[in-house]
Amino acid sequence: MEINIFQSIFLGIIQGLGEFLPISSTAHLILAPWFFGWSDPGLAFDIALHVGTLLAVVWFFWRDWLDIIKAASNSVLHTKCEIKNNMYPAGLLWLLMVASIPGAIFGLLFDSKIESIFRSPLLIAFTLSAVGLVLLLIDKYAKHSKTIEKISIKDALIIGFSQALAIVPGISRSGATMTAGLALGIGREQAARFSFLLSAPIIFGAAAVKIPHLLSAGITLPIIFGILSSAVTGYLAIKFMLKFIQKVGYAPFFWYRIVLAAVVVGVYFAR
Repeated sequence: MEINIFQSIFLGIIQGLGEFLPISSTAHLILAPWFFGWSDPGLAFDIALHVGTLLAVVWFFWRDWLDIIKAASNSVLHTKCEIKNNMYPAGLLWLLMVASIPGAIFGLLFDSKIESIFRSPLLIAFTLSAVGLVLLLIDKYAKHSKTIEKISIKDALIIGFSQALAIVPGISRSGATMTAGLALGIGREQAARFSFLLSAPIIFGAAAVKIPHLLSAGITLPIIFGILSSAVTGYLAIKFMLKFIQKVGYAPFFWYRIVLAAVVVGVYFAR
């Protein structure tokens, strides 16, 4: 379904914010057309928005990814390449690969089915508030002492399975992985950083499978504006998030989720 440029920019901004803030981009992309009475923008546009957020995370972390790959190659080939960022252990690339497996499997098997089942605004309101409460409590009582260097294979798998659960609208991929990281004792900024790095392979995989559909549908102006707006907004969301949570924590996102859930419920019963 064709949408106009204003709608594409608006939805791109929602995708960019929702992908990297723990508020669920999928839920927002379902709720926005429901709130405003817009037509479903279609699969091609959804793919375009994910391409935009992939560009955002690669744009922000490209130097980090170079260091991660260099560290991994050094450990395997016993070579010495210059690594500017020493915060990443040699095995981080393998941990990210391990953590990506559950999400990839769940996405291939259940993505379309889950999203069609959980599209009800009331169900989304429930998942928004419930997951927000879990995030708030874990953020408040977790130790926040572990760094990325201390993440084990077991930790990576737990975070990976939490990412798999995020195919349910309202849970949030970043929210689930950050919550799991905090529960494992990882520091706030470190948990967010690992979550953002982990987003690259899962978004890439999801987009790569569907890119042929995007190309066959044609690259229109709304799709271009959707990609650009989600990329720029996603980049800014990552930059904001890494600084904000160190000073404030995750509580504001809980309150945002609660307010949005209340608005959804109110609008649902008012119609």
